[in-house]
Amino acid sequence: MKVPKRYMIVILTFISTFVCYVERVGFSIAYTAAADAAGVNQSVKGSILSSFYYGYVCSQVLGGWAAQRVGGRCILLFSFMLWSLTCGFVPIDPNHVMVLVIARLLVGVVQGFIFPSILSVLAQWVQPHERSRSVSLTTSGMYLGAATGMLVLPSLVKFRGPRFVFLAEAALGAAWSMLWLNYASDPPLPEHLKANAAGIGQLLLSIKEGQKIKVENGRGSIKAATIPRKRILVSLPVWAIVVNNFTFHYALYVLMNWLPTYFEKGLQLSLQEMGFYKMIPFLNMFIFSNVGGVIADHLITNRILTVTGTRKFLNTIGFVVASVALLALPIFRTSGGAVFCSSIALGFLALGRAGFAVNHMDIAPRYARIVMGVSNTAGTLAGIIGVEFTGRLLEAAKTKNSDLSSPESWRSVFMIPGVLCIISSLGFLFHSTGERIFD
Repeated sequence: MKVPKRYMIVILTFISTFVCYVERVGFSIAYTAAADAAGVNQSVKGSILSSFYYGYVCSQVLGGWAAQRVGGRCILLFSFMLWSLTCGFVPIDPNHVMVLVIARLLVGVVQGFIFPSILSVLAQWVQPHERSRSVSLTTSGMYLGAATGMLVLPSLVKFRGPRFVFLAEAALGAAWSMLWLNYASDPPLPEHLKANAAGIGQLLLSIKEGQKIKVENGRGSIKAATIPRKRILVSLPVWAIVVNNFTFHYALYVLMNWLPTYFEKGLQLSLQEMGFYKMIPFLNMFIFSNVGGVIADHLITNRILTVTGTRKFLNTIGFVVASVALLALPIFRTSGGAVFCSSIALGFLALGRAGFAVNHMDIAPRYARIVMGVSNTAGTLAGIIGVEFTGRLLEAAKTKNSDLSSPESWRSVFMIPGVLCIISSLGFLFHSTGERIFD
């Protein structure tokens, strides 16, 4: 049985996000081990861990533009090859701060092209009624990658050293690049016509920036289009997406970068000895992300809720439950309690993605890459602010309490994203829509 080409593309993009997050979690684990062994303080650790996001934020909008001008398939391949080479050749030495900062900045810039490129590829290949599931599956690769990294890499660091983690990540990136080179392609026009014939209606396909091809009744014509930049920037539904993306990534990046430190310094646990349990929070995120996509498609396809109602329902439930779990996290002082709370927090945040993360394709299908670029820029700023600020909070707490083992040292770390979840969910509830507002 031959697998449809669009399914192969979705699977490959899923693997790409999986590999990207193995790399991100891998650096956090490997660098934390090396930095702790060298006696690096928490503030410096926060600066190094956040340097990736300084590079990442610079290329979000540029990535959307490049994907539209050159094509997502080629940009995605280029990005993977470059960050894999960087991982392979840069040594992980906590004493060479500037080398690490430059390397992480470069990896951040290059990886900033990946998600806009993926969106470009999926927009070409995936039919609208498969959109939520495809995007949810692709993005869930991030969480499975993070879970796998949390499970495997601490042992790799212990037995082979932090440097070996970088080499393994470079090999994964190179392997994916070969798969993409062999199996990915641009879609033929008949794929789009099939979507049109299936009752999707008129379909607008990107040719290049400022132009669209309008397919209707089997005939095509190129029509100039002006991007409504001002309308996009002042739109409340767009800002509802942007604010929720900021909050989502603030919580995700703080947990992804500092959860290993919380387990080891806050709860006095060994990551390696925790075994399978340490991967449960991100595994839960993987599961809930796909569940959210299926629920969203079911509610919309069966007309149980409108698109607007579906997005608001899933976003509100996800963020409110995540907020409660984040606020409760420092109260639990056992490995089971901490894993349970972080699993609930990350799982329901992933459920909320079926609300805000697909919404840019609802309100602005023609300009989805641009809205996503703006939204992801906000999400990356959350990484810069959240990861570095958390390091400063912990260093101040360590100075005050002499160590990081008390709940008070971590309360503000988890309270900030918890409060942000409540605020942003209210903004999405009152200002978002599932209707197209940009033609």
